[in-house]
Amino acid sequence: FIAGAVLGFGIAGLTSVAHAAEPYGNWVRPSTGTQVNFYACGGKVCAKIVAVKDQSRKKTIGTVIMKGAKKTGDNKWEGDLLDVDSGKIYSGVVTMEGPSALNLKGCVAMVLCRGETWSKVN
Repeated sequence: FIAGAVLGFGIAGLTSVAHAAEPYGNWVRPSTGTQVNFYACGGKVCAKIVAVKDQSRKKTIGTVIMKGAKKTGDNKWEGDLLDVDSGKIYSGVVTMEGPSALNLKGCVAMVLCRGETWSKVN
């Protein structure tokens, strides 16, 4: 019984750790090599471009692409997302897929969505 209780507690502990993933830190977008820093802002999540692979995009460094994303579920935040190419604002959804995988997508009316999974920069 004791071994079972300890095992059950250990699994429950691992589950709660898995749900505690946070998006804070630097992440790289695989399709462009752009690095974005996700940071806390007033109890919410914001994100800004901190590095670019394509030097013609250097002027975008420092641009805030997400402001005030609210936590809407386990490992999920939603807020306005700026497309720096078009200047348009979309509904952004950040979903943690693991400690080193973050999915960021932009949606129109939360129906038509495009996104990709980003990798944590160490």
